[in-house]
Amino acid sequence: MENVKLAVIYYSSTGTNYQMAKWAEEGAKAASAEVKVLKVPETAPQSAIDSNPAWKAHVEETKSVPEVTLNDLEWADAIIFSIPTRFGNMPGQVKQFLDTTGGLWFHGKLANKVVSAMTSAQNAHGGQEATILALYTTMHHWGALVASPGYTDPVTFAAGGNPYGTSVSVDQNGKMVEDVQAAVKHQAKRTVTVAEWVKKGNQ
Repeated sequence: MENVKLAVIYYSSTGTNYQMAKWAEEGAKAASAEVKVLKVPETAPQSAIDSNPAWKAHVEETKSVPEVTLNDLEWADAIIFSIPTRFGNMPGQVKQFLDTTGGLWFHGKLANKVVSAMTSAQNAHGGQEATILALYTTMHHWGALVASPGYTDPVTFAAGGNPYGTSVSVDQNGKMVEDVQAAVKHQAKRTVTVAEWVKKGNQ
């Protein structure tokens, strides 16, 4: 059987969710997946980006990261999303991209994709769980199979204990509060493993 193809799709303004996406890439590659790390297209006005030095710097640093396309969704056996929370929901940039997937959905191209999600916020009760669950609502409409980490490994507890997907708090200096690297890698490996089961079952 050929290796699982995983798309790690992220949106990040200052780098937290990009770092989580890179950890997910490492975890998935350790599980022998073929991985693409892809960013959601930025829709914020340049003036807003320029007004925040950290945001502007991150945009420059990740210029070479390819933007996700609908073809990437069709290519992937599995998808991991790494997105920040915005008022307890997904960022507008992510919603705008997901709203372009209607054609793929209509033709059944998103059914049985194995999906999982991670997020970040400025504090532990800043909408982390709500953001992941909001994203999963769209995944259910796709007919995708959600591979949440649950409590399948003790690393989840060390990372804050979110069973829906790894989530991290970020302090005022933009630094992650919890140590979530191991939890992210476990979530990625679990997603790849579940995708392998689905792929085998479809052969």
